[in-house]
Amino acid sequence: MNPERTHAYRRVIRTVDELGPSKLLGGEQDRIRLAADNLIFSSDLLEDPAREALEDAESLCRALVESGRWEQVTANRLANDLYECGPGRPAELRAA
Repeated sequence: MNPERTHAYRRVIRTVDELGPSKLLGGEQDRIRLAADNLIFSSDLLEDPAREALEDAESLCRALVESGRWEQVTANRLANDLYECGPGRPAELRAA
């Protein structure tokens, strides 16, 4: 874990806290928090829990935009912050 990941994690939690009650259902909030938690403690995006949680959160962001509940910019910002909670590119890609 490093300061950049910690700051990204805080941004995700702040977004959920600020938008949660009015723009996200309880289960949606839980999915985003689960993704952030899995990513912040992950050392590799190839780990199943971290990868699956990120994919689920990205899917949720797309669904929120497609339903008109969120603006694209808000969903992109959350998805980027979630990604930045994680370790970055998988180790095998960094070595290439």
